[in-house]
Amino acid sequence: MASGEGRRHHHNLVPLAALISREMKSEKMEKPTVRCGHAAQSRKGEDYFLIKTDCQRVPGNPSSTFSAFAIFDGHNGNAAAIYTRENLLNHVLGAIPRGLGREEWLQALPRALVAGFVKTDKEFQSRGMEFFIVSSRETSGTTATFVIVDGWTVTVASVGDSRCILDTQGGAVSTLTVDHRLEENVEERERVTASGGEVGRLSIVGGAEIGPLRCWPGGLCLSRSIGDMDVGEFIVPIPYVKQVKLSRAGGRLVIASDGIWDALSSDMAAKSCRGLPAELAARQVVKEALRTRGLKDDTTCIVVDIIPPDNTVQPSTPPKKQNKLRALLFRKKSRDSANKLSKKLSAVGIVEELFEEGSAMLAERLGTEESMGQSTSGLFMCAVCQVDLAPSEGISVHAGSIFSTSAKPWQGPFLCADCRNKKDAMEGKRPSGVKVA
Repeated sequence: MASGEGRRHHHNLVPLAALISREMKSEKMEKPTVRCGHAAQSRKGEDYFLIKTDCQRVPGNPSSTFSAFAIFDGHNGNAAAIYTRENLLNHVLGAIPRGLGREEWLQALPRALVAGFVKTDKEFQSRGMEFFIVSSRETSGTTATFVIVDGWTVTVASVGDSRCILDTQGGAVSTLTVDHRLEENVEERERVTASGGEVGRLSIVGGAEIGPLRCWPGGLCLSRSIGDMDVGEFIVPIPYVKQVKLSRAGGRLVIASDGIWDALSSDMAAKSCRGLPAELAARQVVKEALRTRGLKDDTTCIVVDIIPPDNTVQPSTPPKKQNKLRALLFRKKSRDSANKLSKKLSAVGIVEELFEEGSAMLAERLGTEESMGQSTSGLFMCAVCQVDLAPSEGISVHAGSIFSTSAKPWQGPFLCADCRNKKDAMEGKRPSGVKVA
């Protein structure tokens, strides 16, 4: 149980003038230009996207503007995709303490993304009844690839098999997400089975097995998603998160649903639209995917260009002559080579890797209060759903944890009883749907 001291940053309000002054001192005013475009072809009507270019870290301060982009690829109905599009951004921002400067805000963002994803999933499962019919709510799920661009810093959080790639000057392409398909992700298969799920292919008459690997019950091909109430809670909404800082040369992001990636490799998608402005680039990627595979699934693409000030050249335009050794060095052949590529990109100064974590364990992802450099204010708040807690109600996210011997059960962050129940279910510590009073 939590005792003594807690924390509540949302009441620590800072005068707007002081925040603006802090922003002016801590940031270089030279920021890139962000241009974007999107295109889509619908087959089932379950793909949704979000483009928001006027968000502000400090309300009323234009210098604190950032952009948010996302693709939600729904399955078994569109309820989860719609709900996530409408609520995820607010839940993420609500998990970030107020009064932070830009660098502190960016450091807090990965943790807030985890809390926001989990809160959206928990809220959809418990409150979705108010918005959707029961059958749709219970079976609907969605992938989510969520991108925040703040100056030269790009932060990506994802569950499922939509993808975000980064194309930089010189034709270097890196993947900023991890696919959570059971067929391809061995670590996720092992986690699901260890948490109580069964992984196998669809059996037909005669005992033959067909199709991709799926999780049972439910038959979902993914190990992480939002929604999917008919599947065990070991299908978690905890996102893989990666944060990078681009060089002043900028870059291009291609964010797309699996309707693109089932037809095109990352390199093919990037190459197909180089030299085109963002809007035309998104259309070209969709066109190339349809030319290659046809319209077999909803197909959605967002292209985001991060352009240096006063630079009219598209950031993904390759040089006329490209060194063969460099081209070989940056060729992506597999997920392993993509990880190596990310390190090489960082080494040569094209991007700086600031954060990367993909654990499905909530205690590991929320960390400790000390690791966040946070002080306490005497009030407790659930780290996931942001509700106020009495000192006797807060349960440490580390209570009973076997993953950190240094954590203490009275050490924050804290969870309410409902979020603690969800944490236990995601880790296979109780049957799905069974709550502990």
